[in-house]
Amino acid sequence: MNKKLIFKSLLYCVGALILISACEEDKRFEIYSDDKTPPGTPTIDSVKALNGGARFYFKPPTDDDVLSVNAEYVNPNGKTITFSASYFNDSLDVVGLGSTQKQKINLYALDRGGNRSVNLPYEIEPLEPVVARVEKTLKVVPGFSSFYVDWRNDLKEPVNVFVNFKYTYQGEAKDIIQIYTSLDTINRQFIRNLNLGPSDKIEVSVRVEDYYGNKTTDISKGPIYLLQDEVLSKAGWMLPETNDSIAGIPMCFGNEKEGRVRYIIDDVIDSYKLANYMHTGSRGRTGKSGGNVPWNFIIDLGDYYQLSRIVTHQRHGTAGDLNPMARGQYYGSENVGMFNVYYLVELPDTTYWELMSNCKIPLPTGLNDIDIFRQGQAGDMFYMFPDDPKFSPPTRWFRYEALSNFNDNYTGTGANCLSEITLYGKK
Repeated sequence: MNKKLIFKSLLYCVGALILISACEEDKRFEIYSDDKTPPGTPTIDSVKALNGGARFYFKPPTDDDVLSVNAEYVNPNGKTITFSASYFNDSLDVVGLGSTQKQKINLYALDRGGNRSVNLPYEIEPLEPVVARVEKTLKVVPGFSSFYVDWRNDLKEPVNVFVNFKYTYQGEAKDIIQIYTSLDTINRQFIRNLNLGPSDKIEVSVRVEDYYGNKTTDISKGPIYLLQDEVLSKAGWMLPETNDSIAGIPMCFGNEKEGRVRYIIDDVIDSYKLANYMHTGSRGRTGKSGGNVPWNFIIDLGDYYQLSRIVTHQRHGTAGDLNPMARGQYYGSENVGMFNVYYLVELPDTTYWELMSNCKIPLPTGLNDIDIFRQGQAGDMFYMFPDDPKFSPPTRWFRYEALSNFNDNYTGTGANCLSEITLYGKK
């Protein structure tokens, strides 16, 4: 037989086999409106305990029209919680249980006609539930005019953290609840701008809830008392000239275009009305081409202060180019997304810069442009010592080191602009 004819015959046979196989597979997805026969039950190969649940490794029944293997349980509120896995899978996770007590799970198969197999009951012993794991990590830390709540969510399961805080302000009792949701492993949420004195008590309690209705009891984390600081006056501040070196670090260049370094300490925030920022022109390190970040903005405070906090403001845009309350350049490529802060240690035989903190400005999520504008106008606040809020030792010199913009997970080098630096502390 001619080789071409043999090859064509083989192609025809293979094509026919593929077509037959496809047709057989399509039968699985046909609608069986008159099918009243339930499928067989799945077979459990093994079970692995999970936090608040279990993972079932299974084999589906051999029925041609099986679509899924399901599992369900009834929670303490009487609600049936159902989980499903395609027949293509070999495992099914059941989660959302609120204790380590034994729990009966019903497994069953479901076919295309909507028929459900006989239940296959199985009793599991879950590991510690997610809400309990998160609860153990909750920490409330008092700071300067604010406090923050830390927690870990190693399993990255969706949970809500409720923070209830009560205090009295100018004779009026306040009772406030804040709810925070995050899938991040490490979480920190600030409750800011509490204008309270050193003897004003704040009662704080927290609890954790999950999607399935499990929750912890309210846990008292108070009373707490806030630390006290004040905005430092900029009247006596002075700036080195570009490339002037302070303890081995050169002052940055920021006078590109309409930008000027002196604008950073003039108490005027850049906005759509007024261009008021510094601009490095992508050469912030020394003013020469080929060196932008890291660039250093150095301030002579004019006297010795103990530093507590910093608030920075980003460039909004170019005056006249933006509509009021537009997002502009906030949290964009030209603004600084991550920076370090230092104070100068002066000893009789040496001087050196001491790192206080690495600061990473969070990218706003779930906000519209107006809310982002408002957030940008309010500025971004950081403690000098975020994990242990306190004052720095007395220092005359402060250093802001721009590391990156917001791009590419805070690795972009195009951080050209800054509008304002405000420092808090005490004399």
